[in-house]
Amino acid sequence: MNILVAPLNWGLGHATRCIPIINALLDNGFNPILASDGTALTLLKKEFPNLLTLELPSYNVEYAKKASNFKWKIIKNSPKTINAILQEKKIIKSWIKEYNLLGIISDNRLGVHSKKVPSVFITHQLTVLSGRTTYISSKVHQFFIKKFNECWVPDYKDVPNLTGKLGHLKDSNLNLKYIGILSRLEKQQLPLVYDLMILLSGPEPQRTLLEEKLIIELENYNQKVVFIKGKIEAQQIVNVEKNITFYNYMQTKELEKTINESEIVLCRSGYTTIMDLAKLEKKAFFIPTPGQFEQEYLAKRLKKQGLVPTAKQDKFKLENLNEIPFYKGLNNLEITNNWAELFSLFQA
Repeated sequence: MNILVAPLNWGLGHATRCIPIINALLDNGFNPILASDGTALTLLKKEFPNLLTLELPSYNVEYAKKASNFKWKIIKNSPKTINAILQEKKIIKSWIKEYNLLGIISDNRLGVHSKKVPSVFITHQLTVLSGRTTYISSKVHQFFIKKFNECWVPDYKDVPNLTGKLGHLKDSNLNLKYIGILSRLEKQQLPLVYDLMILLSGPEPQRTLLEEKLIIELENYNQKVVFIKGKIEAQQIVNVEKNITFYNYMQTKELEKTINESEIVLCRSGYTTIMDLAKLEKKAFFIPTPGQFEQEYLAKRLKKQGLVPTAKQDKFKLENLNEIPFYKGLNNLEITNNWAELFSLFQA
């Protein structure tokens, strides 16, 4: 009953949204084997210390310092990415025999699949926005998705939904299953402790650039703040400076409690973060990663719907948070994941 779960190491979102899938596999009698690299693998080891973890090749994802260079940085790194995908395919072939795999669940790792066992691809990006090259990047992504038995989209098929054109195609021959929101967090009715929560994530150098900017912005802010840097390190580090409590990272239960105890959340508009905030029905402010078309689209879409305000990183000022009361905030659409039905693929 061994199922390989392999999220991409691109920020922490792919790994964190796999946590509810891993827990559901355990609840349904399967034995998850976890595979990734870098901080994503480190996070999974901390969350599931008793499960077997394996290392996959890195896609070497790097962000440019300037938004205008984002696409070209990705193109420049593409030979390394292609090499990693080819290595993945060889490794998976050997792991199927070595670990007697019954199935594979890949969150955006393009080479983690096999014709010998049922393979699932998880993505919210059926359309991959890349400016003028959106058509090409989307077709390339869909080419890889076709190699999997099923594609699970963590969203709702009909309106209202969270992904818009990212996760919905007018015409498609892909074997798509819309599985609802994927979040490791649960809503709790707790007294408010923090006026503002800052939740950072994503690859460098943009994570550090935003951290440095926000620390400067907070110099004259007198309300109570919890600042989670999103740096997965060997030990948790907590520092208190005046009205701000800094954490390098939090694991699931502590993060769940802290978000529930926070009045508003300032963060990136990464899709996993959006799903978490929708599950907890929080009010937020988004600063998309500069040059990342997907996050910019999601932030603009939610702002247009009157749900969450947003600003570009270089334009953001702390007074922008005063816009939040004029927006509705995110809501949980309350559709339960039918794990037994989804996992039947592996028992067929």
